[in-house]
Formats: sequence, C-alpha cells, structure tokens
Amino acid sequence: MEAISKNFFLYLSNNKLLDRFAKRFGAKFGADKIVGGETFTHAIPIIQQLNHDGLEVTVDHLGEFVDCEEESRDRAGECIRTIQQIASGGLRSEVSLKLTSLGLDISRDLVIENLSLILKEAEKHDITVTIDMEDSSRCGETLDIYRELKEKYPNLGTVVQSYLYRSDEDLDALNDCDPYLRLVKGAYKESPKVAFSEKKLVDDNLKHLIKKNLLNGHYTAVASHDDRIVEYTKALAEEHSIPREQFEFQMLYGMRNQMQKDLVEEGYKVRVYLPYGEDWYGYFMRRLAERPANIAFAVKGIFSK
Repeated sequence: MEAISKNFFLYLSNNKLLDRFAKRFGAKFGADKIVGGETFTHAIPIIQQLNHDGLEVTVDHLGEFVDCEEESRDRAGECIRTIQQIASGGLRSEVSLKLTSLGLDISRDLVIENLSLILKEAEKHDITVTIDMEDSSRCGETLDIYRELKEKYPNLGTVVQSYLYRSDEDLDALNDCDPYLRLVKGAYKESPKVAFSEKKLVDDNLKHLIKKNLLNGHYTAVASHDDRIVEYTKALAEEHSIPREQFEFQMLYGMRNQMQKDLVEEGYKVRVYLPYGEDWYGYFMRRLAERPANIAFAVKGIFSK
C-alpha cells in the first residue's frame, strides 16, 4: 500500500490541470501550512518567528523545469533579492534552489552564469546556498556543477539522495572538496535500475551515508522526519565524539513541529526548510508521496478551515 500511495502522489505531482486548480484554491487544501506564502515578503514573519524559537531556516523559491532563458534570469534575480532581504533583515536563513529553475535544461553555461551571480551575492553576506537535488537524470550534471563552483565559493552545499545506488560513490568523489551535504532519502519516482525500491534499503543507505560523511569530517545536514534516523545520528555522534557543530537536523516547515522544538531544547541545531511561491503543488504532492503520515496531516489541514 505504501508503494501504491507513493506512486499515486508522484503521478499527481506532474498533473498540469491539478496544478492550475491548486494555485487557485491552494489555501483551502492546507498549502498555507507547509508553504511560507506567495512571495518572500510573506515568508519573512514566519522566518522571524522560527528564529525566535531557536530554529534556523533555509528558503526555497518554488518552481523548476524552466525552459526559457529570460525566466531563468528572473529566477536568479529573485534569489539575489532574497539574499539581500535576508541580510538586511538580520534573518538566520540560508537559500536553497534547483538548477532547473536557473536553466539547467537549457544550457550548462546559462545555469553556471546564473548560479555564479547568486553565489557572489551570497558570499558578500556570508549566506550559504544549497543546490537541491532533482531526479536521477540530472544528478551527475548537478554534482559536476557543484564541484566546479565549490572551489570558488565555499558557502555552497548540495544534496545526496540515499535511494540512488550511486550515492555512496558520489560521496567518495566529493570527499576531496570538503562538501557541505544535505542527506535525504529522495522524493522522485525512479526506475529500479537506478534506485532502491525497498524502504529498508533506502533507510540503511541513509544511515551509511550519514556515518560516512560525518566520519570523513564534513558538515552534514540530516534531513529526515524519521525518529529512527534522528536517534541513529544522535547515537553516532555520541559514539564517535562528533561535535554538534559538525551537523544539523533539517525538517520541512509545518511537519514534526514538536520534534523540532525538542531537538532545539536538547541543544541540537535544527533548520526548517521553508518554501514559498505560487508553484507549490508539485512540492506538496512529493511531500505526501515521501511519507504516508503526511497524508493524514493534509486531510486535517483541509477540514480544519
């Protein structure tokens, strides 16, 4: 049933008709409980409250698969303005972005040009930028671009997904560039040729990647709502005397709120992934596909209005 549920919501995530419908009636379907608003200005009070509660933030302007050069430059401009607003507002927030929003599917030169402009601005304000990982067909090129720009911009991170077979080798390949990695299970529909299909194997590989990256001495963001993954990381850090400054937990805005607060009270760094923008539908459906418990959350959101 879990596999059926995941496939169903991943299918819905690509439905253009439902996407248009969702943009019109999003708030009624609980979108305002997991998205910070249509603009970054709308998200600022949420970031301020999260910071007040002891939580760090990373913001993501939703939208991907841009196929127009002008739109990709507009997306880069939005990221730059967001960085400037974070700095001027004294907000404790990083920025996350997808390379397809910056023109990855148009040309390599274009995406590097756009990302370089963003990273130059981020460097001025000492703000970290993380490249979100997309589906497996874009994984290799994303990591190649990450390696290329990481040499010049130390405040650059990226994501490795534990459901891909290649991820262990990717960690080895990135080891010499002192990577800042967000480690996740993965949320796209992938072929059994490239990805584990059994949940246990995905979970076991995530634990393996967490251990490997931490013992390699690299900063690690453990992005999971899974109690077992969180407890594993805490125990691993204790066993190997890994300082808490070397890792953080990341969770999605609107999910596992009590766990976030509990971890902060225990002295761990917790970062909330806060998306904003009109293109929230695909993001929302992938969150439902990731974790069956999220479905109950969404239903509750619909009828609590």
